[in-house]
Amino acid sequence: MKKLCKLLAPAISAASVFSLSTVNAFAESGSGSSGQQQASMWSMIIPLAIVFVLMYFLMIRPQKKKEKETKNMQSNIQIGDEIVTIGGIVGLVVRKGEDNVVIETGGEKNKMRIKLWAVSENTTAIERAKAAQAEKKAGLASGKLKDEEPAEGKKSKKKDKESE
Repeated sequence: MKKLCKLLAPAISAASVFSLSTVNAFAESGSGSSGQQQASMWSMIIPLAIVFVLMYFLMIRPQKKKEKETKNMQSNIQIGDEIVTIGGIVGLVVRKGEDNVVIETGGEKNKMRIKLWAVSENTTAIERAKAAQAEKKAGLASGKLKDEEPAEGKKSKKKDKESE
């Protein structure tokens, strides 16, 4: 994303310089025909529209997506999760209310009540997601599904009992 921004920054600068030059040309040609004025007006509006569209896709949209993920993470906090606050305090969730969370911190098990919006990271949920992803990769690598393994194990146990 940062590489894309670095590549598009000169294009945005060029578009803004182009739009400023068209504004100057429009101001200097005060006695031109109405067709030329409309054309120069469109040549000024189009680069500005392009700049706003680029700003939306490069700045606003990713920020909204990140906010949505953060809200989702904060609403899915469970008791027993290890969280990190905006201030860097690490703690274990003991109780969860509607808009606040009680966490235990330190070896002395000090309890703190913090607002839900102050939670920046749920490390337990991240670890669960990584474990699920690793399990999925391992399942795909072995070529077997989870449901197949216990069924085969049960059949072999039955055969062992019958043979005895």
